[in-house]
Amino acid sequence: MGETDVEQVTLALLDAANDKDFEVQAQVRKSMLTLGNEQPDRVLAMCQDYLLKHPKLVVSHRVVILQTIELIVGSRIDAISYPRIKSIISLASDEMTRSKEVVPDWQQAASNILVAVGNKHINDIMEEILSKFQPGVLPHFFVVQTLANLSDSNVYGMVPFLNAILGTMLPMLSLTKQDNMKWVFSSALCHFSDSISEYLANLDKAPDPTVRQDTFSNEICAAFDILFNNWLQSRESKLRLTVAEAVGSMCHLMASDKLEEHIPKLIPAILSLYKKTNEHYIISKSLCHVLDASVNMGSRVLETQLDSLLFALHQQVSTSIDYSNPPTVKNHNEVLRCFSLLAKAFPDRLVMLVLQRLENSNERSRLGSLAVLRHLINSSTSMMESKKLLILASIRQPMADHSNKVKKRVVQVISAMAHHGYLELDGGELLVRFLVQHCALPDTYQKAAADREEVTNESLRTMCDSTLHLLTTTVGRLADVLWPKLLYYMSPPQYSNATTPLCKSLIVLGNKKKDNKEASFNIDFSQEVNLPSPQTLMVKLLVNAAFPFNSRGHGAPSLSLLQILSVNIHRNTEAVWDQEIPPLLTVLEESTAESFDKISWDENLLKFLSKTLVAVDDDKWLCQFAAEATSYLSTYNNALEEKSFLYQCIGVTLQHSFNKDFVKKQLQEILLTARHNDALERQGVALAIGLCANSHLEGTLAKLDEFGKSDAFKKSPSIFNLLKDRNDVELEKVKSTLILCYGQVAVHAPPEKILNRIDQDVLGCISKHFNTKVLGIKVATKDLTMKLSLIQSVGLVAKAISACVKKQGYVFSRKQELIALIQDFIKAEPADGLRTSVRHLVMRTCAHLMPLDPALSENETFDLLKVCVSSVFSLPPETHTPEKIAKDEEVLDLKQRKALYKDTLSSLHELLSSVLGKEPTPDALQSVFKHVECGLSSTLDHERERAISATAHLLNHYLDNMTVKNMMSFHNLGALLGRLSPRCSDPQLVVRATAIDCVYLLLYIQLRYEGFALDYKDGAVEGLLPLKSQLENPDHSVLYKTCFELTKVMSKRLPQQQMTTLVFMLFEGLVDSQTNCCRASSVILNTLLKNRGGGLQEMVPEMLEVLRVRLQSITEEQVRVAVGQTVLIMASQHLQTVLNTLANQPLPYDSWTSEMWMALGADPIVADQIMEIVMEKLAVMAPYVDKKESMIRGGTTKVATNKPLAMTCGLKELLLNGQSQEPALSKFPQLFSCLIVRLASSVGVSAPKDNATKRSAAIHVAGVAADALRILLARAQLDEVLKRLDEEKAWDAIREQNAHITGVTLLARAMAKHAGPRLPAIVECLCPSLNNIYECQRITVTAFFSELLNHHVATELMFIDVLMNNMMERIADPCCTVRMLAVRGLGNIAVGSPEKVNKYAKELLAAMSSGMEEKDDPGKLIILEAMSGLSKVLLYLDKKNVHLLVVYIFMKIKPFLESDNDDIRCASIHLMGKLSKFGSGEPIFKDQIHNVLVSLLLHLVDPNAHVVKACKYAMRVCAPMVGSEQITAMFQNHLHEDKSLHYGEFINDLTKYLIQDFPGMLNFYHISVLQFFKSNWSEVRAGAAMFIGFLLGNLPDEHYAHLNMGTVTQGLVMLLQDPDPVVRVKAAEAMGHFH
Repeated sequence: MGETDVEQVTLALLDAANDKDFEVQAQVRKSMLTLGNEQPDRVLAMCQDYLLKHPKLVVSHRVVILQTIELIVGSRIDAISYPRIKSIISLASDEMTRSKEVVPDWQQAASNILVAVGNKHINDIMEEILSKFQPGVLPHFFVVQTLANLSDSNVYGMVPFLNAILGTMLPMLSLTKQDNMKWVFSSALCHFSDSISEYLANLDKAPDPTVRQDTFSNEICAAFDILFNNWLQSRESKLRLTVAEAVGSMCHLMASDKLEEHIPKLIPAILSLYKKTNEHYIISKSLCHVLDASVNMGSRVLETQLDSLLFALHQQVSTSIDYSNPPTVKNHNEVLRCFSLLAKAFPDRLVMLVLQRLENSNERSRLGSLAVLRHLINSSTSMMESKKLLILASIRQPMADHSNKVKKRVVQVISAMAHHGYLELDGGELLVRFLVQHCALPDTYQKAAADREEVTNESLRTMCDSTLHLLTTTVGRLADVLWPKLLYYMSPPQYSNATTPLCKSLIVLGNKKKDNKEASFNIDFSQEVNLPSPQTLMVKLLVNAAFPFNSRGHGAPSLSLLQILSVNIHRNTEAVWDQEIPPLLTVLEESTAESFDKISWDENLLKFLSKTLVAVDDDKWLCQFAAEATSYLSTYNNALEEKSFLYQCIGVTLQHSFNKDFVKKQLQEILLTARHNDALERQGVALAIGLCANSHLEGTLAKLDEFGKSDAFKKSPSIFNLLKDRNDVELEKVKSTLILCYGQVAVHAPPEKILNRIDQDVLGCISKHFNTKVLGIKVATKDLTMKLSLIQSVGLVAKAISACVKKQGYVFSRKQELIALIQDFIKAEPADGLRTSVRHLVMRTCAHLMPLDPALSENETFDLLKVCVSSVFSLPPETHTPEKIAKDEEVLDLKQRKALYKDTLSSLHELLSSVLGKEPTPDALQSVFKHVECGLSSTLDHERERAISATAHLLNHYLDNMTVKNMMSFHNLGALLGRLSPRCSDPQLVVRATAIDCVYLLLYIQLRYEGFALDYKDGAVEGLLPLKSQLENPDHSVLYKTCFELTKVMSKRLPQQQMTTLVFMLFEGLVDSQTNCCRASSVILNTLLKNRGGGLQEMVPEMLEVLRVRLQSITEEQVRVAVGQTVLIMASQHLQTVLNTLANQPLPYDSWTSEMWMALGADPIVADQIMEIVMEKLAVMAPYVDKKESMIRGGTTKVATNKPLAMTCGLKELLLNGQSQEPALSKFPQLFSCLIVRLASSVGVSAPKDNATKRSAAIHVAGVAADALRILLARAQLDEVLKRLDEEKAWDAIREQNAHITGVTLLARAMAKHAGPRLPAIVECLCPSLNNIYECQRITVTAFFSELLNHHVATELMFIDVLMNNMMERIADPCCTVRMLAVRGLGNIAVGSPEKVNKYAKELLAAMSSGMEEKDDPGKLIILEAMSGLSKVLLYLDKKNVHLLVVYIFMKIKPFLESDNDDIRCASIHLMGKLSKFGSGEPIFKDQIHNVLVSLLLHLVDPNAHVVKACKYAMRVCAPMVGSEQITAMFQNHLHEDKSLHYGEFINDLTKYLIQDFPGMLNFYHISVLQFFKSNWSEVRAGAAMFIGFLLGNLPDEHYAHLNMGTVTQGLVMLLQDPDPVVRVKAAEAMGHFH
């Protein structure tokens, strides 16, 4: 390659070096670097010349060139000639210093060149730079900068020069006035000092090991004086920081005496900088250097600066750290390093200062002091050993700080102290207490602050948990510190939230000691005076276990700890606890807070306690346990549920006591100390006393009577003394407690003892306390608490009596009186919400009272049910929050409200069952059900849910308790089924499922009355239960199917005499408040009539009349349709009339009309007749008429005619009925042909105008036909056809004018693949339409036939000749679209029936040739189809039929290779590939391949993906004819359509083979490529540049003569200015090969 070409290319690259596109810039630089690496001297020379010839070049351009020079020098320094190095040094020096002003980018780039050269030629560099670094003259800014950078990049080369440089520099410092020069000198001195320090630290590697620190001391000291005395006071912040950094680095090189002399001034000066800037890291780093140097030389004056140092450093360490800002983190670490350095020299003073600062209450100050203390504890262990007690004493101050941030830092310090032996010392227990206190922190309820450093209670608590666990598990010597002392924290309530981590730590410690059989495992509670007693520990852990998910899940850890402590609690507990506790832990492991059964759990824990007390077998220990539990009650005053459970524990304990005096004393204590204002506490007290009465009935009743007569109930001051200052306790609350106590005593007392004492000792006392005497007259209280207590106690008494009367008879004479009293309580309750448990308790109590003698009268029962049912059903939903009535009223939260609702409904069910009785009858059921049934049809969801739930409960009770003494009738079965069965479709899932249960129960009740045994299981009725799972799906079809199945079962089991009642009840269901239930009623009704309607003949007139009346009220469309079907079931003979009526209905049909049409398809014979009529009408009637759009614009619009459109709509609806399948199948070919022709006539056709509104009907004419065709395919069970059409969205296409042909093609394809046997008859039916006058019909049928030829089914079923003859005729059709489709069809034969191709060879070639010459082809569609078809046909044509035409065809298609039309370009390339097999061995064909080879190669990057694939295919199949084995192999290995191609690598390799195998054609190739430099496609232009680049890169020197390099160079230079950056990148890349 000539030098001029390389130079021209390099020059072009230099021109483009400042391209506006970054990628182009990068590639230009890369190419220049490539050229420079190959010919460094030449390229560097051109770069130099370019810069010299363009002195006014913009700075950014100069910078790029200078950076390129730096890259070349950096990579090829060894290959550059020495003269060139010298000139480069001279150039860079000149560029760097040409402008006296500082231009950073430009001068920095030049400086970088000098630094790069300096890595090898340091002497030459120094010669040049020092020439511009003359004594007495201030040097250029970047001269100094370059020296500084050189000292970094080449330490060993530069340090020997530094002494001289410093000597020259020193006088300059005093001459420097500008801040930027001061900055650069300071920076240089900093770099020089660091380099010297590095050199001295690595003398073993240094070239001159004789260099010493004192070599530089004088100069450094002199420079230090200037920087420190003059420049450090600068106002410019950046300069001050750099000077400070330099001063710090220089300290290491100063003579000790000089440094000692400067310390008193230096340290204050550096410290003062903290106030002058926010960038503290540099200052701290500098200070660290100064301190390091001072401490290392043993400075004496440093101590004089200690106070100010410590003050400033403490301020710094107290500054908040922003971990997202690295300099602040670095500054913090440097400051801590300063403290470490000072600690070496002044340990005592430093520790004292830190500890004094801890006393400062300022948060930041404390945080800083704690950070230093932690750092010193961890890093200066030996020094801190003697100060441990002092530190322990001082840490108390910050421990009392209220700030969570300070506390977090304290925890970190405690962790460090624990690992270094502080906690074992006297006072270490305070640190443990601190950790435990903060393990017990409550949650942070307020919104998190914006402060990113905010420490929440949760995060601090978690940290303390982790620290306690860490100390327990990793610091072995702490075991005796923590065990058993951590037990102290188990008892005080303030540590409750720390129970979980405490238990876990104690479990670890206890297990370790127990396993190691350490004596300290056994706790001597008499010695450990601060620990709670064993009984208190057991109380605390047992109550914790009762609420296992409270306090962060303390239940399981508490039980586990209890098991570990067993022998320490009592020697007899170990065996029983090892047996009982593991199963309890298993229950907790398998439970969640949501699934937990609290009632069962409490029972298990009380049994566990009972077994423990039996095992202990020590009445003295037991009495102490009860006494301590009683005294511990007050700790739960703020946790009443826990307190209530503890009361039960006390009751169980007193049960097991034999000491009657002690029991009475404890009962007195309980009653006196109880806080009677709290409902939960009243319950707890009552439970405790009731449980106690189980073993001590006489004593308990005596104590209650004694307490009831005590001063507590006399209005005198003595009440206050008696109740221990609880003067806020109201008298009614105490009475309420006593009333509850009597109820619990009745329940828990032994049955054989209590019955005789009910009236006088229990009810008498309850009545006495409930009623107050005013002037000798009893007045009932209005206090709610008293009411609730009375209701509960009466219920408990009734429950107790019920248990007793099983063994002995009893008439409860006060029953009516009590029911009337508590019934009034319900009436008084407000209806707007559920505020109290009055309803729940009253109904449960009534349920307990109902079975007792004497029985209530019918009216009394009716009133009771009416009051209770309406009071509960009318309540708002449980999510509703009622408004407050009284100011002090307590508002229940959602959870409490849900629980109360659940209890209330449960009590209602209990009452209803109780009223129904133990031997229910149909009449009794009806009398109860009438109170419930009004709720079943309520508009409110919650009322229906309550009603259906109550009904199910009633029926369950009825079935479980019914007795059949003789064959009797369940006369209300029909009415009940009519009410309940429609609810199976209720919108609410729970109502649906429960309704199924109700029907199930009703049918079994009927079976029992029919005489079937109790355990009899009816198959049909049992089939109802699986329907419940289907009801979970709210889909209407699923619900209807369920109703249908339900009705079949009802129909099978329903007595005939009940049918009439059921049907008329279902008529009422048609207007239910819930639409779904209306629908269900209609489905059940229709199904029932079909199955059992024959027996209702005499009722038909009345039924129709009722239906007519009901229809006036039915607004739901689906119900109206279903009712219409009911009518159709009874009137199927009126087909003709219905058909005539429907055909004249306005279009589009409403849903009633549509449903009627669909119903007509139910009868196959009638449907067959209708189909014949419709096809006949569509065949003879005009599908549309042409109407003028307007008088002004002209033009016509196709408007559908009414009758054919109506018939098509009707046919579509009829086909929707599944029963029409049989006639549809028998007439499938005719119907299919009729609808596809109708569809052809409907595309683009407007709907007719409505006569009434004069507006076009809202109907898609083609859509109707398409839908009918789709339904017909479904009726013919062509599921695969439908599936394929749906997947390909053919139905959307087929109905729109612009996509209709595509849709028809997809339809034909699906039919050919999945419905072949049906096609011969369809083709026969369609042939006449090809001669139809309607062009639209010819297009559609030709498209259909054209696609059929694409499939072998045409040959298999022997209708190919029919199709081919029709296609040949259509070649001459006047319609251009029909001709295009005919050409397509002829080409398709090669795919569908390749064996027939040679039979029609002559006709096919003639048709395709004429197609490629088509003139009347605006969109080139016929030409495209001809080429595409010929490609397919050529695959199967014999060589003899094509041989003479190969070159002719090749010449025909060559112009299309560069067509702007992507499809034509693609088809022509593909066809060229197909022609290859006919040109095999023909020299003339080989020449043609080489003629287009470049074009094909460049179109491998064509913007169109299909063209790329076609190129790959054509080149792969033509490869054998290229004449190169290597190229053939390459094409066949790499050019696969489905694989990606790395174009650059491919072209690179290909050019090597082209050069090797076809050197004589290189001239032709490169000229061909150059033509594509002007291609319309940027991708192709870029590809052409790459081709040329690789061709040049791989071309041996001897072949350059074959190329016109001037033209190539000009072309690439032109491309380097291309508007597309990708092209410019590739042009620049190609230029990189010019070497």
